[in-house]
Amino acid sequence: MLAAGLVAFGVADAEAASPRPIPDAARKARVSFVGGAAYLGGDPIRLSPGAQVRDENNRIVLPSHLRGEYRMRVLVDANGQLHRAWILTPDEIAAPEPKR
Repeated sequence: MLAAGLVAFGVADAEAASPRPIPDAARKARVSFVGGAAYLGGDPIRLSPGAQVRDENNRIVLPSHLRGEYRMRVLVDANGQLHRAWILTPDEIAAPEPKR
């Protein structure tokens, strides 16, 4: 039982150290959520059907639960709607954007 717990802890620790799988096409941006509306760089943006926002721990969060401004990496779909977004950790904010 103890060995299983230690193995599980080791797996969780390794997952925490690995980088998140954020696509290189996702660009850094400031996104604000105010009163149920989203703003990308100060301009209003609609969320796509099925839009996903992930927090710093890579958990999906409901956009309706977000308030304020966040540094994110975002993917905008062909309709100009926010499709995927990742709230960045301080290390991810400091890292340079990937080359495209």
